[in-house]
Amino acid sequence: MTDVLAATTRSTAHADAAASDSHIATPLTDARAQLAEAIGLLGYETGLHQMLATPRRELTVAVPLRLDSGESRLYVGHRVQHNFSRGPAKGGLRYAPNVNLDEVRALAMWMTWKCALLDVPYGGAKGGVAIDPREHSMAELERVTRRYTSEILPIIGPERDIPAPDIGTDEQTMAWIMDTYSVNSGYTVPGIVTGKPISLGGSQGRASATSRGVTHIALAALRHAGLDPARSTAAVQGFGKVGADAARFLSDAGVRVTAVSDQYGAVVDTGGLDIEALTDHVRDTGTVVGFAGGEELDGADLLTQDVDLLVPAAVEGVLHDGNAGDVLARVIVEGANGPTTPAADRILRERGILVVPDILANAGGVIVSYFEWVQANQAYWWRADEVESRLEERMLSAWQHVLGYAEARDLSLRTAATALAVERVAEAHRLRGLYP
Repeated sequence: MTDVLAATTRSTAHADAAASDSHIATPLTDARAQLAEAIGLLGYETGLHQMLATPRRELTVAVPLRLDSGESRLYVGHRVQHNFSRGPAKGGLRYAPNVNLDEVRALAMWMTWKCALLDVPYGGAKGGVAIDPREHSMAELERVTRRYTSEILPIIGPERDIPAPDIGTDEQTMAWIMDTYSVNSGYTVPGIVTGKPISLGGSQGRASATSRGVTHIALAALRHAGLDPARSTAAVQGFGKVGADAARFLSDAGVRVTAVSDQYGAVVDTGGLDIEALTDHVRDTGTVVGFAGGEELDGADLLTQDVDLLVPAAVEGVLHDGNAGDVLARVIVEGANGPTTPAADRILRERGILVVPDILANAGGVIVSYFEWVQANQAYWWRADEVESRLEERMLSAWQHVLGYAEARDLSLRTAATALAVERVAEAHRLRGLYP
């Protein structure tokens, strides 16, 4: 039985339509506002603006699931390919109950800018299924993944669109996608996904790449702000795939991590949390709450802790006009996608707080995904130290480029990064021309 809910190419509303509902803070309105600011700075015409604001392809599919109990349930999945002027589309796949098409559109757009900014030869894509993976067995998640993959097969491939892990998915999810695609192709295709297990052609360093990239940028940003990392304090919002390793790497670099949160709550110790012990506690209990090495703290209060560095590494929109005025950190490095709304950005800049945008700060994952894809295409695997040194070089080179661009034009780092990325995508579009 094939249950396709919808498989159409749609036109997204023009970016200037966001102005009419700008009071509604959503990832898509934020992404469009950032693009509009960059377009205004670059002086591009309306037609190009509309093309850059509109996804090239969207696919929405029904994902029926047979539960272990024998009952059936229906979920909805999406895959959005925002742009592929510079190469095949690239982006994560998330499993979360609040996944919706507008969120996926925004994340795909941000991926386009991220890939262009780091000079990775990809366009942006994103996918998701509106499902809570915590409510399902591994066998059920495998069936969901294989069915979703089967439904989006016509638009993915190592030269078309390469998925990767995101919220609620992991290397096992990628293994299932790789196998489903390979079975349908009749031969093994390791380049169809990144973030795979090492034994299936994954890259050394991929699992912690985003966190390492965040740490490289955070240390550089602290130094730029005149702060010695070894004498600095940090708070990390989100103790998942990005936040947990970022907290560990920051601690290893001498930064005193005093507060950490997850979706259930937060813990704080002004003397510095024992990140290794906290990691063990989370592994045993599933949450930072109840950690004996720190005091309980309301999760929302973590964002306004008196620290030098704040790393929002969870979900979108956590810094907004309601709390940006209370932020005490001198440097914010965005580990999550879209954690700061445009209104919060303006407030933070007026207060002199340095914000390093997501499309730069958390780009380590896509850089090492690119490395993994290259290795798969060559069937030649790199050592962990080679991956990590190349990652650091790419991240710090991009940091210097964005910083120089911002300082020369008196721009925020976000505006500079977005403008640089949009300029590169627009240039690729111009050189290729408009067909027919």
